[in-house]
Amino acid sequence: WDAAYERELRAFQDTGDAGAIWFGEESMFRIIRWLEKQKVPLDSSVLDIGTGNGVLLIELAKSGFTNLTGIDYSPSAILLSEKVREKEGMSNIKLLVEDFLAPSAELSAFQICIDKGTFDAVSLNPDNAVGKRKQYVRSLCNVLKPEGFFLITSCNWTKEELLDEFREGFEILEELPTPKFCFGGRIGNSVTALVFQRK
Repeated sequence: WDAAYERELRAFQDTGDAGAIWFGEESMFRIIRWLEKQKVPLDSSVLDIGTGNGVLLIELAKSGFTNLTGIDYSPSAILLSEKVREKEGMSNIKLLVEDFLAPSAELSAFQICIDKGTFDAVSLNPDNAVGKRKQYVRSLCNVLKPEGFFLITSCNWTKEELLDEFREGFEILEELPTPKFCFGGRIGNSVTALVFQRK
């Protein structure tokens, strides 16, 4: 990931392009629309897990959210997101190099946690993926307040699989609509977007 974000950082410095938005811009606006529809207070503490270029946090800030933190275990990703934050003039967004599977004590009591693809990346780890997924859920329980919201967007997991992965400590609130496709007479989604609430 560091190499990928170093390339994006060079591209940003050369062209001002912040790079890829995982799952496209629609995925960001889907999250923001849900938060606005729920009338989530704008000062709610929000953690973007695996923030990458930080563009989701920029859009949340533009929508009025004021208590935003982004983490990524890639120092290059955080450097890129700092450059994007600087360009957008959003100095109030907090950015930290953190491994979500071993979060520091600084990460606690968030009211909202958002994941766009990080759980997918953890799941693809060839070294003990099952154990890492369980650790992800434990970390999430540690950083998210009881009754806090967890919004996850995944291209690797179905709704049923995610319900199983997060069954301990979380209950499903809503499935967010995502684009559908038809293949072989069956309808499916290329992306799953769910909202959980911590018990």
